[in-house]
Amino acid sequence: MSNLAEPKPFTGRHMLAIMIAFFGVIISVNVFMAYMASASWSGILAKNTYVASQDFNMKAAEARHWAEEGYSGAFKIDGGRLEYRLQGPTAEIGHLPEITAILHRPVGDKQDFALKLPRVAPGVYALDHRLAAGQWIVDLAAIDAGKTVYHQAVRIYQPEK
Repeated sequence: MSNLAEPKPFTGRHMLAIMIAFFGVIISVNVFMAYMASASWSGILAKNTYVASQDFNMKAAEARHWAEEGYSGAFKIDGGRLEYRLQGPTAEIGHLPEITAILHRPVGDKQDFALKLPRVAPGVYALDHRLAAGQWIVDLAAIDAGKTVYHQAVRIYQPEK
């Protein structure tokens, strides 16, 4: 007589447990990867990438020209105040009454809006406006008589209050 126990047969319950564990791991990993992809995706900036690629060299040359001319801008949020400081040739920017700011989310367009930042001091344009928390892309344009004098896009993060 042997002290070894008789092996239990492999049943449907064993197979069900293996299948649930196998597919449970696969589904868990897929849900985790989908969450990470949607939480970290910064968004699309161009609706038509082909057209955007055609304009890239022209926009890069324009940005180099502005840098050579001495243009620079700095955007900041201080509490509920949006402020943009623009530096450049006084003849070009000294008389600009306002800066156009288009604020949009990196993903989606439901919260997009435009503002005019009036000049509050030479080279300083500001407006009181509470911005919702999260990621924003701010397109700032200095326009004089229909001609873009300077353009800058800034990505910002507005923390929760």
